[in-house]
Amino acid sequence: MKKRVLDDLLFLCLFVVLFAVPAQADWPEKPVKIIVAYGAGGGSDISARLLAQGLEKEIGQPVVVVNMTGGAGWIGWGAIAAANPDGYTIGYINVPNLFAGYLDSRIKRSENLGSFTLMVNHITDPCVWAVRADSPYKTLADLMGAIRKSPGQLSIAVHGNGGDDHLAYLDMERKAGIKMKVVHNNSTAISRAQLLGGHVDVLAANVCEVFQQHQRGELIVLGVMADRRSPFLPDVATFRERGYDLAWASTRGIAAPAGLPDRIAARLSDALARVIESSEHRAKAGQLGLTLDVVYGAKYREMVQREEQHIKTLMGW
Repeated sequence: MKKRVLDDLLFLCLFVVLFAVPAQADWPEKPVKIIVAYGAGGGSDISARLLAQGLEKEIGQPVVVVNMTGGAGWIGWGAIAAANPDGYTIGYINVPNLFAGYLDSRIKRSENLGSFTLMVNHITDPCVWAVRADSPYKTLADLMGAIRKSPGQLSIAVHGNGGDDHLAYLDMERKAGIKMKVVHNNSTAISRAQLLGGHVDVLAANVCEVFQQHQRGELIVLGVMADRRSPFLPDVATFRERGYDLAWASTRGIAAPAGLPDRIAARLSDALARVIESSEHRAKAGQLGLTLDVVYGAKYREMVQREEQHIKTLMGW
């Protein structure tokens, strides 16, 4: 009887070794997908492709950026939330753009912040307003004077209803008592093309999306919505310097679906940290006009929760 029990125990141990170990295989064993909720050429896409280059080298597996546009970003974010939490599908979440989908009762998304495992904030990219190089408005004061002279006549292109560009405009509208025609687009690349093509008067965007065109003289950045001047636009004053108390930015961070196992989360977090903290990554980010603002794990979640509460208060959601 004792021998039979011992044989049964040995068989059970062998079963565990043969069948349980493969389930604990180390991440990564196959390609990783990074979902971007916006189109090619915008700040999120630029950030993602930079990260993908370094992450691919770090983990020894292909890393593919997939642009999934539409639904004010929620086609992409919904796909991240619905993915298998195995570390092979991650993506960028954009704050404050993320919040409208589930805080605004008219939209009624079922997902919320709890639908994601927040890994790391990667980029904080301040909002800007820009005009064409041949625009009659060479300064923010010129533009504000024209807006006040003809309320509702000048147009501004923004990226998405409830996004950082849009919320920043609404904040400016309230504080400065102005009115413009707002043109919503699925990506800043489209908004930028509209400005350069003469179809809108003003472009609302982020620093990385305009600084190269500003340097080349293709457009003029009139102001940066930040506490201090951008190192990429040192000649451009902040809105606060010009008397408007605005500080708005798009934060771009990496998230996985909720339920990501701790073991995989730790390995993924370590790989992301080695890439983002590398001197090569920092140098390339500087060339692209990307302001690294690295916040990990629980502190990142706290950062997003604070911004969520701020937007609730501002928008009455």
